[in-house]
Amino acid sequence: MTIEDKQTNVLNSPTGIGSIMAMDSAYDVDERNTGKDVCVNSSYCGVLPARFIGEQNPRGAIGMDCAIGPEGSAIAGLWYLEALSIPAAVADVMTAHLGNGVHLYENGIISFANQLALDCGVKSGMSVKDAAYLLLEQDPVQASASEITNRTVMETSPDNRHVIATDSIAFGTDEDTGKNVLVTAGHTGRSAVPYLLRCRPWGFICSDGGKGMDDSGMAGLFIVEEEGLAGATIDARYARMGSGLSHYHDGVISAMNSHATSKGVTIGMSAKEASSLLLLN
Repeated sequence: MTIEDKQTNVLNSPTGIGSIMAMDSAYDVDERNTGKDVCVNSSYCGVLPARFIGEQNPRGAIGMDCAIGPEGSAIAGLWYLEALSIPAAVADVMTAHLGNGVHLYENGIISFANQLALDCGVKSGMSVKDAAYLLLEQDPVQASASEITNRTVMETSPDNRHVIATDSIAFGTDEDTGKNVLVTAGHTGRSAVPYLLRCRPWGFICSDGGKGMDDSGMAGLFIVEEEGLAGATIDARYARMGSGLSHYHDGVISAMNSHATSKGVTIGMSAKEASSLLLLN
């Protein structure tokens, strides 16, 4: 690398798609990378550097987590880039040198990734080398927001019904009607009610949205009780809103209606245990 050229080509794609380019700063991403290169840059991945990366629209990007910071500020750019359809990840700042893109490429270990990078196979604990190669060779799913439902079967009953984690109750379908338990990641205010009544699942667990003024974030729980639906809410302090998987794995029950109570669901119970009770009772 020379002073004039702040990018180092560390790997060319065997399929000719582009290259993995290492650079010391996110500000070194430029028009050469547009649509074809994975840019491994040894900057934090906040919104500010992500703006510079996004402006050049590379194939993918990997930065550093810089201890994450208050309100996740050092990695907030991951989701900024996701909104621009750019797969991105960050490495643990203790695994590579800040300000040295080649060192990051050769030594870094991934700590976080956005959904597009996850779709490409990137995982926490993976080397930056391996993650960058996946971003170079794999194409993330191109779909509209309504098509990205992330429905994952978490448990199956003896009579072939399921606990399904999905990111919103809006992603409930006719196949859930009277059959499946949905663990979703939006609030349970009154705007959730039409979606619950449309799909009428066997049971449901949504977020309480922090409860809100006059418990408005979980009002739907009791509105649909009159329709016979068994449901509960997750404490928004413990699970990530927008992630059904986080609600299933991290969720803690904060409230439930009478139908869920009759099935054994209690406050303080894990979402995993509560969803199983809803499914099997």
